[in-house]
This record gives sequence, structure tokens and C-alpha cells, in this order.
Amino acid sequence: MKIREFIKNNKLAICFVLFIIAITFFISTFAFRDSDYFWHIKAGEYMFKNGVLTHDVFSWSVNGKYWMSHEWLFEIIIYGFKCIFGNLHILIYSFICILSLLLIIFFSNKKDFLKNPLFGIIWGVLSIVLVYYVQGRPQLLSYILLCLVIWFCMDLYKNKDSKKIYFIPLISILWANIHGGSSNLSYLFCFIFLIVGLFQFDIGKIKSNRISKKQLRKFFIVGIISLLCISINIHGFKMIIYPYLNMADSLMISTISEWRPTSLSDINHYHYLFFLVIILFVFLLSKKKINLIDLVLFGICVFLGLKSIRFWSYTYIIMSYVIFNYIERRREDPGTKTIMIILSCLLIGAFITRMDGMMKRLNDYSLSNKLVDTIKAEKPKRLFNMYDYGGELVYNDIKVFIDGRADLYSKYNYKDYIDISQTNVGFIDKFNKYDFDYCLVSKKYAINTYLASREDYEVIYKDSNKLLYKKRA
Repeated sequence: MKIREFIKNNKLAICFVLFIIAITFFISTFAFRDSDYFWHIKAGEYMFKNGVLTHDVFSWSVNGKYWMSHEWLFEIIIYGFKCIFGNLHILIYSFICILSLLLIIFFSNKKDFLKNPLFGIIWGVLSIVLVYYVQGRPQLLSYILLCLVIWFCMDLYKNKDSKKIYFIPLISILWANIHGGSSNLSYLFCFIFLIVGLFQFDIGKIKSNRISKKQLRKFFIVGIISLLCISINIHGFKMIIYPYLNMADSLMISTISEWRPTSLSDINHYHYLFFLVIILFVFLLSKKKINLIDLVLFGICVFLGLKSIRFWSYTYIIMSYVIFNYIERRREDPGTKTIMIILSCLLIGAFITRMDGMMKRLNDYSLSNKLVDTIKAEKPKRLFNMYDYGGELVYNDIKVFIDGRADLYSKYNYKDYIDISQTNVGFIDKFNKYDFDYCLVSKKYAINTYLASREDYEVIYKDSNKLLYKKRA
């Protein structure tokens, strides 16, 4: 009887949970492996068997150099998933992370979702912005940690007696070991809420209410403790400045695809821009005044989202704790549950129809077995390889010139790689400096044309897009 009564009293909430599960199934079909995935798996395997890495062991070019392995815990986790679930591990990892994220968003905003079910459905559908980064990467775990930080900060901002914020230092420790490159967000948001909470004004459409000294004190203390907690990792205090050094590396940011900015010239970016427009219209059309903290958070989202496509998901996560403040209460329309059930069925149907394509992506490798076997048989000592091939070469125990750990190589040979692969001015001297005995290149890059013109290199393997050159004795 209790179960029946519970279901009867919570039909709408249950429908939302089922709807979220269906959305997660659909989003998970966008899961794929990028080139970085492969060295993550290999690093996880190595560390599971030998202990945490702090120096490079996968390249010949910077072998033994210090490596800021800021994602070491994730790498062990994803390797564990692979051992347990085989080739399905990325799908299962992605599903668990996305479902956890969306359920946290729903249950921490349950009253808001239920006060206007129609907008709740729309907001659930808009989670499509998450699909860009459904990979076997630590970013998915970072989304969950960011979600918790925003939830806890917003809870304290609205309720001076809230104690959830005391969990943020623990989140900082976890974040610094799972994905240290973004762990600074844990304390930065504490200070953002602290600074905004100092202001008191009411001008036009915007207002700000000064928060109590008790709240200010909590934000300050937790922010400082969280900052210090980031140093609780295998690299110590270096992790505190690591994210800022990364962001300051203009060459790395300008040449790595995931860091590229949002562009009006790319139609694939329009859905994110449309998402921003929807949020802006909700602000402008709302009868309520816009709280300064909400405006600041939106500004941060816009800045990060336009600066880099990898931050699109941050907008959905952060604005989930803002947008409902400006949505009017609306009674449940007749057929709301039916609409959610129909949408859920359509999403599950889409998941089923996309499964074959998704499994092909998850089982697809950029480097063929024949190419890998050829390279292993040749036993190169100074192999030149394209950046995107590095991960798979590492995965196959082949020493590389470079791979997806651009933050490691940027201090040594990353600039040389860019100049050589694109045949920039002075590239010949750099090419000769390394005395490559083999070169694995793409037909699309200028370096291939240069190698074809050299008499001391010969092609020993080629396929539709790749060539393996060997230096003649």
C-alpha cells in the first residue's frame, strides 16, 4: 500500500525520472573515443600495475621528463571500467556520469521542475548541449563535481544556515586527482559568490542583496580551505597553479581542436548559440528582477562557452541553478505525463536505432592492425608521428614523438611538431635535428609532400590516409 500511495502522490516526479533516464540513453549514443582516450587507458593500465606516474614513460622524445599526471585517478577508473565491461565500457561510463549529473540537477531543483512541468520538459531536452563531450574522458566526472559545487554555493547564498558548502573541500581533493586541470573551479566559485554577496543595490532590471556576515564568512573559509585542499595530490602545490599555466599556453590553446572558440561560421555551433538566446529571453521576459549573482553566473557561462566549445556543458549545468528563478509557476497541463512518456519512448527508440553506429565508432581504430604490426616489426627508435596518432601508438606500446599530452610536450617539442607537420619557416632544420628513422604521417599534411621529395626516405606502408616512411640506410 505504501508503494502504491508513493507512486500515486509522485506520478509527475516519477515521469520526470523516467524521462531523464531516456534522455541519458539518447545522449550516451553520442559517446566516442578520441585520440586522447587511448593514452588515458594505457596510463591507467600502467599505474594500476606499477603505481602512479609522475614522469613520462610513453615517448622517446621526452622520456623521463616530469609529467603533471593531473588525471591519474580517472585513468585508473576508466581502465577498471574497461577490464569489467570490455568494449562497452565507454557507453556504460558515459551513461552513469550523464545520468548522475541529470538526476542531481533534477532532485536539487525538484520543486522548480514540478512548479512548471512544461518548462521542465523543455529544459530536459536542452541538455542536448552535453552531447559534445560524451567521451571516455575525465570531463564527464568534472561535470558532476561542478554541479555539486554550484548547488552547494547557491544553497548557502539563499539560506544562511546551509551546511552543504562544507563538502566543497572534499570535492576539491577528489577533483584535483580526477581532473586537476579544472579543479580550480571549486574554490573560484566560492569567491565569486562571496564577492557578489558584498553588493546591495536595486537599479532598473537588476538587483543585488547583500548576504549576511555569516554567509560571507562561510564562503571565505571554505574557499581558502578548498584552495589548499587542491594541493592534496601526488603533485602537491603545483596543482594549484597548473590550470593557469595551461590557460596561458597560447600555442597549445590555438592548435588543439577542443579548445577552439564558438564560431558563427560553423553551423554545428548554432545549437549552443540558440541555447544562450533562450536563456537571455527568459531573463528579459521575466517579470522578476534579475539577481546580480544570476547575471554574473550567466556572464561567466557566456564567456567560457564562446571562448571554447569544451565549456558548452558548463552553461547547462550552471544555468540549471539559475533559470528556474525566472519561470512562473504553471499548473500541470492535461497530458503532461503522456507527453513525457511519448518523448521517452522516442528517445529510447533513437537509442536503439543508433546503437549499431555507436558500436562501430567504439570498435573503430584510426590505425589499422596491419599498420601497427608493421611499425612494431620495424622497431623504430625515433618515430615521427602525427599528434592524433600518438594515443593509439602509446596504446600499442610504441614509443612516440608526441601524443595528446600537449601540456607535457609544450615545454619541449610541441612547437617543433607544429612547424614540422605544417612545414613552417625553418622546419627543415628542426626535422633534421631529431634524425627521425621513421615517419608516420597523414596525406593531408604538408610534411607528407616534403617526405615524398626526399630521396633518403621511402614509403613502406600506405593506406587511404596514412603513410609510413622509413629512412634509408
